[in-house]
Amino acid sequence: MEAFLKGRKRKLDTASASVQDEDDQEPTDVKLAMLSSLHPNFSQEALLEALLAHDGSVKAAAASLAEAVPSSAKRSQFGTVVGSQTSLKLFASRTTEQSTSPKKAKILSKKGATLHLYDPDDIADNTPCSIVHNFLPPEIANDLLKEMLHESTSFEKITFKLFDNVVSSPHTSTFYVETDLELHNQKYEYFYNGAKLTDVRKITPQLLRVKPLIQQGVNKEIEKRIKTKYPDGKKLPFQSPDPWKPNAAFANCYTGPQENVGYHSDQLTYLGPRAVIGSLSLGVAREFRVRRVVPKASDDNSKEKENADAEGQIAIHLPHNSLLVMHAEMQEEWKHSIAPAQAIDPHPIAGSRRINITYRDYKPSLHPKFTPRCKCGIPAVLKVVQKRKENWGKYFWMCHRGYVPEKENCSFFQWAEFDDDGNPSWDKARYKKGSSTKTQGSVSP
Repeated sequence: MEAFLKGRKRKLDTASASVQDEDDQEPTDVKLAMLSSLHPNFSQEALLEALLAHDGSVKAAAASLAEAVPSSAKRSQFGTVVGSQTSLKLFASRTTEQSTSPKKAKILSKKGATLHLYDPDDIADNTPCSIVHNFLPPEIANDLLKEMLHESTSFEKITFKLFDNVVSSPHTSTFYVETDLELHNQKYEYFYNGAKLTDVRKITPQLLRVKPLIQQGVNKEIEKRIKTKYPDGKKLPFQSPDPWKPNAAFANCYTGPQENVGYHSDQLTYLGPRAVIGSLSLGVAREFRVRRVVPKASDDNSKEKENADAEGQIAIHLPHNSLLVMHAEMQEEWKHSIAPAQAIDPHPIAGSRRINITYRDYKPSLHPKFTPRCKCGIPAVLKVVQKRKENWGKYFWMCHRGYVPEKENCSFFQWAEFDDDGNPSWDKARYKKGSSTKTQGSVSP
C-alpha cells in the first residue's frame, strides 16, 4: 500500500491517458484520475476498490474494469428483471498472459473504513445477510408503500432511558399483529424495553397480502444459507429446524436523510436464539451497516485483540422493493444500523421517506407467561454475552426495567438453557431424547 500512496507526481495527459507499468509509482489521486478517464462510468469508490485489489497497479485495475460489465439479467421468483450489480469478484487479481497462478483477492473491511457492497453474492459471502432485489411485483410493492405512507403519518417515536438520560428514537415506528387475540396479548402481556407497547395495530390489507410472499422468500434464503454457508450444510446450534412463520411486524419510517438508528442487536426475548428476521425496504434507498461483534481478549498484545481492533464496518445498499434477510448468526455475532446520509435521491412515490417492515417469528414457548420474571414483576429480557471472552455466546435472562424513564434495574440475573433446536428448558414436550438434546444455552465462538 505504501508503495503507491507515496510517489512523485507527473502531469497527466488526459487526452491520451495510457495505463502504466506494474511498478508505477504515481500517487493514488493521479491513478484514480487516469482510471476515471479510461472508465468514466465507474464511481470513485469502484475505481479505488479496483486499485486496492490489484496492489495499486493501474494496468491491472484497468483490465479488470474493462471486464466488469453487468452479467446477464436475472429473473426473480415473480418474473421481475433484476440488473446485476458489479461484483467485487470482478476486481480480484487476475492472471497475466504469462502467469498461471492468480493472486487471492484482498476483500476485507479495515478499522475505520467502510466496505460498500451491492452485489447479492458479495453480501452473502461477507455478511450474515442475504438480499433479493426487486422482490415483489412492482404494483404490489407500490400498493404496500402507499398504504404504509398513509399509516406512517400516525407512527410514534419510542421513548426510553439510555445512560440515565431519557431519549426518543430518531425515527417513528409501530407494531402490527394479525388477530384480535394477538393484539390484546401484545398490549397487555408483552414488554419491550421494560414497558408495554402503547401503539399496537391490526395487520393492514396490503401487509396481509404480502405476508405469504415474505414467508416463502425468507425460507428459500434460509435453506440456501444452510446449504452453502454453514459447516457440513447443517443448521447452527440453537437454530430452529422448523419453517420460519412470521406472526408480527415492526414498521419503521425514516423521513429525510438524517433520521437513523444506531448500532444495535434486536431483542431475542420472544424470538429465541439464532433468530431470523425478514426486512422489506420501500421508498427512498438507504444504507444498512453491519459490524462484527468480536470478544475482547484480556491480553492487549494477543492476536485476538489485534483482530478485534482491525474490524471495520460493511455497508449494504437497500433500494426500494428489496428484501434483506438477517440470518441466524446476525443478532448474536453482529450489530446493525441505518446510517445518516448526507443526501438522498427522492422516491417518486415516497419523496424523502423510507418505510422498513421487519417480519418476525414469535415463539409460543417464549410468551411472557413462561419466561422468567424478576422481583420487579416484569418479564425478564433474553440477552447473549457479546463482549467478554469469558462466557462469550452464553444466553441469560436479566431485568430490563432500567430502560423505562424514572425506573431502575433490579439485580435479577439467570443463565438461560435451550436445547439444540432453540427450545427453552421449560418446553418439556419438545425434548425428544431427554438429556441427549438438552444443552447449555451457549454459542460456540
